[in-house]
Amino acid sequence: MRIDIISANVNILEPVTKNGLISRAISGEHIEIHLHNLRDYSEGNYRQIDDTQYGGGAGMVLKPEPFFKCINLLTESINYDEIIFFTPQGKIFSQSDANYYSLQKNLLILAGHYKGIDQRVIDKFVTKEISIGEYVISCGDIAAYVFADAVSRLIPGVLNDAESALTDSFQNGGIMDAPVYTKPENYEGLKVPEVLLSGNHKKIQEWKEEKGKENYEKYKAKNGKNTNL
Repeated sequence: MRIDIISANVNILEPVTKNGLISRAISGEHIEIHLHNLRDYSEGNYRQIDDTQYGGGAGMVLKPEPFFKCINLLTESINYDEIIFFTPQGKIFSQSDANYYSLQKNLLILAGHYKGIDQRVIDKFVTKEISIGEYVISCGDIAAYVFADAVSRLIPGVLNDAESALTDSFQNGGIMDAPVYTKPENYEGLKVPEVLLSGNHKKIQEWKEEKGKENYEKYKAKNGKNTNL
């Protein structure tokens, strides 16, 4: 998989490509991540990438010209499955979405900043608008990192234990992870559930499924969810 990210803040994303899971995915040649500095596509001595809003209003807006120039250049040689922009009005990103994107070959992400990007960029190029949650963050680069991490870990070979991704919370509708324990068996009077020490794999699996369902019910109650994932 190849992920291209157009950003006004590539210095935020550069460490991500050199550390953690995404770094391992890149070094293992499971994914490619290419960062494109928006300023490199801006004309003029000051490499300006933002300007004031037409109609007034607080906050600067990323200009259309650098985006158009960069995207047109990239799409000359790459056929993107999706061109993604993170925005409050986008679809809330879910595990099923991560599964979908992990099966794609080429993705292009536009990371917004300041008050946003010129709407003409969105109208011309964007195929999917995504929100990572009902809260505000300082820039789209953070959302791009969240997205890339969630998608990358689903690609075969990225995780050492492939089963780990398949049993994650939200991966199976109506079931979340059960509580987990490790040594010591008894710590300050707090004990590991007996069933997990029994060696009875059938009962252990039944216990995990039951607790996973309980955790999902807690999730629904806390978040006002009325239907299964």
